Amino acid sequence: MPSPALHHRRTHNLLLIQRLLSLHPGASPFTLILDSLEQSGKPLIEEYIRRANASQTRVLYIAHSTLNLPSGIDALIPARRKTLPALQAEIGRATAAGHGKTLLIFPTLHPLLSPSLPTFLSSLLTPSTSLLALFHTDVPVPPSPSPYTPAPLPLLRYLATTVLTTHSLTHVLARRSAAQRSVAAPAFGLAEEADGVLVGLGANDPRGTVLEMEYRRKSGRGVGEWFFLAAEGGGGRGKGGGVVLLEDWEGWRGGEEEERRKGGEERGTWEVGLTERQWRDREGVVLPYLDAQGEGGGGGGRILYDLGVEDDFDEEEDEI
Repeated sequence: MPSPALHHRRTHNLLLIQRLLSLHPGASPFTLILDSLEQSGKPLIEEYIRRANASQTRVLYIAHSTLNLPSGIDALIPARRKTLPALQAEIGRATAAGHGKTLLIFPTLHPLLSPSLPTFLSSLLTPSTSLLALFHTDVPVPPSPSPYTPAPLPLLRYLATTVLTTHSLTHVLARRSAAQRSVAAPAFGLAEEADGVLVGLGANDPRGTVLEMEYRRKSGRGVGEWFFLAAEGGGGRGKGGGVVLLEDWEGWRGGEEEERRKGGEERGTWEVGLTERQWRDREGVVLPYLDAQGEGGGGGGRILYDLGVEDDFDEEEDEI
């Protein structure tokens, strides 16, 4: 049975991701999505749009390309060949034309990369406006004009109140299986450094998307968690909209049982390893020696030992 602290963490983080996806007021004014060739961020954007439509939130789509537009958007703002001040003015007019909450979606930030991009994004945020931007980590960025200017990605990560990184489900399962067998983690796509390989096998898994969340509280503390977002027709969608903790996903738990079965076949009829659930339960156990660190105990975690008649006590060594 998981410890109360572990149960509280899991419940809190699951409620937190629901608040973020549902655009709860004040939850996250600026959400940054980091995707790659291995796992696109489009399924996550579609989930945001679906929930925005359900909550009657206006969706403004600021795009440099009008091909393959997602369904459910209320207005399209072309950004091609527009300066940041002109684009800012057009977005302001479109935002003022509506009432209620508004979601601004940037499907890519690369055409807008410039030293004035942080000021531009900050000017779009209002109490009733949320910002959702997508950054492709595999696309090269132009060099900074000055050696003292920070790179775009670290600067965007600093500005964002929530950072969601997408991962391929197949690749996450493969790395987990390699870690459990104590072998080197496999590389995929560009990380393989093989000639002609851009996208690895198992990219953009049709079952769903693995999300790595990094949420910043108002106090500055970060909250990190891994989730699984089921595909639209993946059959894993329920009352929670298809978002569950990765460790609670049935395929993740099934992988633990499969590893135990394989381990039993390879090593014998006994098992000396621990599953991830057993590791979490182990972390919640209060060991007896921790009592010595409290008041009236060992004083700073010192080891308490009572000498017996059979012990050889040397005062000089004790002074050392």
